[in-house]
Formats: sequence, structure tokens, C-alpha cells
Amino acid sequence: MLRLRILSEAECYSRLYGRPGESSIHVVARTPTDYHAFDVTGEELRALLEERLDAREPGVHGEEAA
Repeated sequence: MLRLRILSEAECYSRLYGRPGESSIHVVARTPTDYHAFDVTGEELRALLEERLDAREPGVHGEEAA
């Protein structure tokens, strides 16, 4: 984001805490995230990642062959 000028302390405060006459808030509803949708443990996820890393061709993504 390109800033055209530096904001003063008063402008920053009004952007964070509202302007005079704005005494209400707007609540945005979010759908709950189901973190249990994937039945994979952390250890299984790490093993899958290691398999994918080992399957890559050396030198394709800028890494040097060991």
C-alpha cells in the first residue's frame, strides 16, 4: 500500500478508535472453521511433507544438489 503522506497522531487515533459521532460498531458474521475436517495428526502431516520434499527433482527450485 502506497502512503501519500505520513499520518498525524490524531489521525491515527481517529482511524483506530472512530470519529466523533460514530458510536456504533458493525459486526461481521464469520462461518466457523471446522479444524477437525482433516483427520491427520501433526506427525503424519510432517511425514507427508518430507515425502513430497524427497520426491522433488534436485535443482528445479533453486536448491543445490547435495
